[in-house]
Amino acid sequence: MFVTPQGDKVFVVDGHIHLWDARPENRRNRYGLTFIESFWGSHVGMTPKEQRWDFDRFCHYGVEGAAKDLFEDGYVDMAVMLPTNLHDFFVDGFNTTEQCAAFKRAYPDKVILNGRCDPRDGARGLEKLEADHAKHRFKGVKLYTAEWNGVSKGYTLREDIVAPYMEKCRELGIKNVHIHKGPTIHPLNLDAFDVRDVDYVATAFPDLTFVVDHCGMPRIDDFCWIAGQEPNVIGGLALIPSFIHARPKYFGQMLSDLLYFLGPDRLTFGSDYGITSPKWIVEQFMAYEFPDDLAKEAATELTMEVKRKILGLNMARLYDIDVPSECRLPEPTSADDGEILLTRGDEKVDVAA
Repeated sequence: MFVTPQGDKVFVVDGHIHLWDARPENRRNRYGLTFIESFWGSHVGMTPKEQRWDFDRFCHYGVEGAAKDLFEDGYVDMAVMLPTNLHDFFVDGFNTTEQCAAFKRAYPDKVILNGRCDPRDGARGLEKLEADHAKHRFKGVKLYTAEWNGVSKGYTLREDIVAPYMEKCRELGIKNVHIHKGPTIHPLNLDAFDVRDVDYVATAFPDLTFVVDHCGMPRIDDFCWIAGQEPNVIGGLALIPSFIHARPKYFGQMLSDLLYFLGPDRLTFGSDYGITSPKWIVEQFMAYEFPDDLAKEAATELTMEVKRKILGLNMARLYDIDVPSECRLPEPTSADDGEILLTRGDEKVDVAA
């Protein structure tokens, strides 16, 4: 929990964390090294010098290291884990459900464990998802369209193989589908990260919520137009807040665009831990204010209410997390006819309660 100098308490949900193992003995081939080196380059380039780790710790920080970085130092009240296998690069996988489950077992009241699935695995993958769900009771799963899988170097959400997995999620009551759509990582392919397939599944499955992690960056413009037309698409900000230190103008432009098109209720915080730790990001985000030109373009002021929504309340809503009373927002104003008055920018809109 973050507490402002004025005593305001801000509930923090880190919606994008990993518990990875990129140690030399777990690297299957040279791609295991180049993959973690790509992450390392982001860590060094974005993180304040005094917050940087050495490379060995970056490759493997473990359960207790993660707990200290997140829960003791990083203001995080709840953490959402997003597994990624990458068995083509790592012997036992990079960040598998089983690896992440160790963190959930150690901190069951602070960690939400999501599953993962790959539609290229066909019937076998559906059986695996169902078995994993029976064991862990997922509320969300992750899709990584750029992950290598044998001879396949990625897939698109337009493919027919995807729908059965969305139907299985619906059947199992898994309502949150996280889709990795971010910058290229060596040796993965740029086209497999393209965000311009998200509307296919969002339109076809309106009862599911699609959290597009990294908001498609560097294709923010494409993402904004897609999310603007698909109300069940959420912007997962992981990696974007990391630019607040090294490139604050770039960060501000991305955030103002996202707020304009999506509003403050459809953006969720993520540190992308362990690429970097949440401590300095939360501190700098809470201190950040738009310059005048970007404030006008965002159509939404970065008020305490907006920051609370982004840092924790929006993700808490998606995952049914009980927020302490002192961190909640005031109850919305209700019209006499049972409608709720919502605000987006300076515009007020009536929607059915």
